[in-house]
Amino acid sequence: MCKTLKFPLLLVHGMGFRDRRRLNYWGRIPKALEEIGCQVYYGNQDGNGTIESNAAFLSERIQEIINETGAAKLNVIAHSKGGLDMRYAISSLEISPYIASLTTISTPHHGSLTVDKLIKLPQPVIRFIASCTDRWLKICGDQSPHTYAVIQAFTTQAAEEFNRRNPDDPSVYYQSYAFVMKHVWSDMLMLIPGAVVYFLEGPNDGLLTPEAAAWTNFRGIISGNSARGISHFDEVDLRRKRITHKQGEGVQDITEFYKEIVRDLCDKGF
Repeated sequence: MCKTLKFPLLLVHGMGFRDRRRLNYWGRIPKALEEIGCQVYYGNQDGNGTIESNAAFLSERIQEIINETGAAKLNVIAHSKGGLDMRYAISSLEISPYIASLTTISTPHHGSLTVDKLIKLPQPVIRFIASCTDRWLKICGDQSPHTYAVIQAFTTQAAEEFNRRNPDDPSVYYQSYAFVMKHVWSDMLMLIPGAVVYFLEGPNDGLLTPEAAAWTNFRGIISGNSARGISHFDEVDLRRKRITHKQGEGVQDITEFYKEIVRDLCDKGF
């Protein structure tokens, strides 16, 4: 078994958050990966920037890391919307020569039927909420948040068009994962959105169904080995602790899941 990745690892966060030193989006995951020999870097893009603007930022960030490390390419693990940001950068901004692999974690590749429904709410209400969110994110450090445009990008129609315009690059290895909570109350932080998505679409991780997240080389639906399952927040170690101490088949600690991703990429020569 390969011991360490051939190329450095870039972690690309999802919507609504930023990469911060004191409040890391990825919890214990970066440290766990560094302990097995990974060089870990962060995307540092806006939390609610558009796919296009975040992709442009990530393209420059990737060039920066390449210049700093002297590496030929990078491996990328992207969570949620971060996967769309990276797909756009690879397919539309000619960054593919610098990307060895892209692993997406609960990325809305096919959009959301729930967003299709919610977007039919009165537009002034949606725009007001989006505007308030943008103001807050600017305080938090976003340079160009555009929450309204981001929400529109999550409709199934927008996703279909995005996928048509941004096909996979044959020089990059793609793989995707989906997660589910076992009950809508599995994660109280995701109770309301999870219940809405469950009512409209079915089992989900609090935001997305497996059908929305499945993409090239789909590696399956990942769940915990307890009655709780794994939520969208658990996927990035929001609580900074094991998901469960119960023994048996399934994920007990999300850091072990990421280590397994790295080991698999390593064995594939990345």
